[in-house]
Amino acid sequence: MNTGSMLLNQVKYVNKAFWRNPASAFFTFSFPLMFLIIFTSLLGHHIVQLSPERSIDVSTYYVASMAAYAVITACYNNIAIGLSIQRDSGVLKRTRGTPIPSSVYILGRLIHAVFVAIILVVITAAYGRLFYHASLPTGAPLFEFLVMLLVGTLAFCSLGFAITCVIPNADAAPAIVNASILPLLFLSGVFIPITSTAPSWMIWIARIFPVRHFTLGMDAGFVGTTFNWMDVVVVAAWAVGGFLVSYRYFTWEPKS
Repeated sequence: MNTGSMLLNQVKYVNKAFWRNPASAFFTFSFPLMFLIIFTSLLGHHIVQLSPERSIDVSTYYVASMAAYAVITACYNNIAIGLSIQRDSGVLKRTRGTPIPSSVYILGRLIHAVFVAIILVVITAAYGRLFYHASLPTGAPLFEFLVMLLVGTLAFCSLGFAITCVIPNADAAPAIVNASILPLLFLSGVFIPITSTAPSWMIWIARIFPVRHFTLGMDAGFVGTTFNWMDVVVVAAWAVGGFLVSYRYFTWEPKS
């Protein structure tokens, strides 16, 4: 069997395993829409003042933000927690003893995560368009949006692999993953809009990490703000950093 066939079979296997875990699949797909409905129901008639010159309806803002959140959940959370569970149960160790190359296994996980992320973005955008009349990216903003989507999915996938290097066991995985991402979701304007009146220290901290830059890039296509290619560069840098950490410290055997 050639590498292409093995990769295709691996993607099919990961996809089948994902859907055979109903709880994981349900929350992966329901959380972005659930948060979108909650936030827009609570704040749906408000206007978000992004800058002195730019204001938008809060429902449009949250369609873009929840699309970004969906990508982070599908790529970072799912990969980190899923790999930790498989490592602890010995699945990763047994996988290394099979003819499947390590690169095929890793690419299979990446491709499936990107596939799920794209589906989630499409569902979130379609829901926002249907129920909130949110504008969708077209023309040049669509191209910029797709570039950020691709770079962001790869970045959060690589960071999902990287964070497993500090997760001691499967029981600790949800706590460590959520502790590492939840504060950034708030600081980066995913759950709460970051306006021009936000404290400078908050914006400074948020700009260190990829979540803020990824969210800004995703927002630009929906809300009409200026797309900054430096956001893509920062997210790509984190993708490279995650890859290097994973390459050096990722382990296939249980840590305890």
